[in-house]
Amino acid sequence: MISTACALLLILLAVAWLGFRVLSVRSELTAARGVVAQVQAGADVDGSLDALGGHGEAAAAAAADPIWRAAEVVPFVGPNLRAVRLASESLDVLANDLGRPAMAAVGADSADPVFARVLPILAEAEPRLTQLAGDLEAVRGDESLVGDVRDGVDTVAPLLSGAAEALPVVSELLGANGPRNYLLVSQNNAEAVGLGGSAASQTLLRADAGRIEIVGQANSRLYRNSQKVPVEVPDSALALYSDYLVHHINTSSSRPDFPTMAQIVAAWWQRDIAPDQIDGVISIDPIALSYVLRATGPVQLATGEELNEGNAVRLLLNEIYVRWGSYQEAPLVDAFFASAATSIFDALTRGDFDPMAMVSALNDGIENGSIMFWSAHEEVQQTIAPLRVAGILPDDNADSTTIGVYYRDESMSKIDYYMKSAVGVEESCVDGVRSFAVSSTLHMDISQTEADLLPQYIASGHWGSQQFRTQVYIYGPPGTTVESVTVNGRDVHVARTDVQDLGRPVAWFTTNLVPTERASVTAVFSGEDGDYGPVDIRSTPMINKTGTELATEGCAAR
Repeated sequence: MISTACALLLILLAVAWLGFRVLSVRSELTAARGVVAQVQAGADVDGSLDALGGHGEAAAAAAADPIWRAAEVVPFVGPNLRAVRLASESLDVLANDLGRPAMAAVGADSADPVFARVLPILAEAEPRLTQLAGDLEAVRGDESLVGDVRDGVDTVAPLLSGAAEALPVVSELLGANGPRNYLLVSQNNAEAVGLGGSAASQTLLRADAGRIEIVGQANSRLYRNSQKVPVEVPDSALALYSDYLVHHINTSSSRPDFPTMAQIVAAWWQRDIAPDQIDGVISIDPIALSYVLRATGPVQLATGEELNEGNAVRLLLNEIYVRWGSYQEAPLVDAFFASAATSIFDALTRGDFDPMAMVSALNDGIENGSIMFWSAHEEVQQTIAPLRVAGILPDDNADSTTIGVYYRDESMSKIDYYMKSAVGVEESCVDGVRSFAVSSTLHMDISQTEADLLPQYIASGHWGSQQFRTQVYIYGPPGTTVESVTVNGRDVHVARTDVQDLGRPVAWFTTNLVPTERASVTAVFSGEDGDYGPVDIRSTPMINKTGTELATEGCAAR
């Protein structure tokens, strides 16, 4: 009897102790959630990471109690306790093994490049994060999880799995597994071409154990244009963009599919510049550089000028062509771009930036379509392919109904600094048919008097200041067809509507604009009503951001 009473007393004490531990963990996790909310509202990241790390460490320590671990085998209660412990450990690792050390490494006063400082931290945190991500995902599927626990797990699990998936990719890209060569392509939005602009400037970067250096630079004058590079592209792409897609490096960005562009540009480099191994291609434009300068602050150029967030787009995409306005001065323009690239690169490799501001800047660049990446390594490419940074149009409408509107200047000019654009989509559902009326308007927002004063570099190489030609390509949703097309303007034409490219119907238009003129084109795509995700409009990143409007009529919300 006494032994039974003692056993009962021990059980009660264990339950009481476990209850105390649960309350402690709950308090720490609640406080941690509050810290996360403060960060999302703009709180200081360094201080927030310290607080989050403290709460995560305390919660993980409490949940590591042997009585807690023993109770994880109890039906119903056990999975909830296990889920809470894993969530606590995840916060601890994310904050204390990854976040805080990485922030400290970035801000350290060290002669070592910033990425070389960060790489060992990623390598050390990766195994634990991977294990926790798998364990948390497994317990996430347990139907016995109660409301608060499930909410917490559903919040932490995607963050953890994302980090676990990203770390090995980032380590690979930084050269953790051996030297890697990346071709950095600068797209010039002043001459709009498909994915961004003329691909006129390239830089070869080498990453080795986190140390990144510039090992080569080139520009379009160094390539054998009009001589096709040995890259196979589909007939559909040639039907829309002609052999200029592979005969001229400046127009390699015409097709709205970054893997296509990346492989073409890599082939140009390897044939005409040097037979380097190319492990990946990165694309960036001055719009994205202005975002990056938000995080680095101003940088000094070799000319003595300051390049900053406010003047980057104007200086790199317009003023430089006014300063050196003739083709004879092209070497001066090229040298200026090279100086800008080197100055920004130096600031990045030194770690002279606000980490969270840089994350925000890169995210803005990716969402704008101004930063893209392709990897020659299949495993890495498969990981990034579903992401916006891959520059790939989705092949179905499951997550979103993506519609693309892309522009290609054919004036041989830098006139798109003055171009205004807008895109509208009207989605309708009638009698079992889903339709998308996609319209695009272009406005050449410069007077004839101003156009007559444009230097050679900006004016049209074909027509001077008298007119400017832009091709418009509208890519409809997969599973639809072109139902009708209309045009509105003095000199606007339908080029083709019978081409399917990237698994999508395409309506192609030609617009010729004189200064101050407007033109609009519309294509209606239709298909059997079904499972369409929310409409997502993608377009060429223009200097003057393309305005978008979306209207839905008679379509059930998902």
